[in-house]
Amino acid sequence: MKPITMYTTGVCPYCQMAKALLKQKGIQDIQEIRVDTEPQQRVAMMERTGRRTVPQIYIGETHVGGFDDLNALNQAGKLDALLAD
Repeated sequence: MKPITMYTTGVCPYCQMAKALLKQKGIQDIQEIRVDTEPQQRVAMMERTGRRTVPQIYIGETHVGGFDDLNALNQAGKLDALLAD
């Protein structure tokens, strides 16, 4: 499996849903970057993704987007292939 990086906050329900979906797919290790406890990480996230909202999810080097984007990939049957090595 490719490494998963997710920009999150502690109170974001979409972050929780994204983590739950990835766990359903067998992902146990998610590198979380908390933008609420480390404000400089929010700036880095916005520069890297061009977006202001969380979660922002990377699978390997591929920017997936937020939970809605992740869920859409799953519904389209494309998430498993993206997660595979």
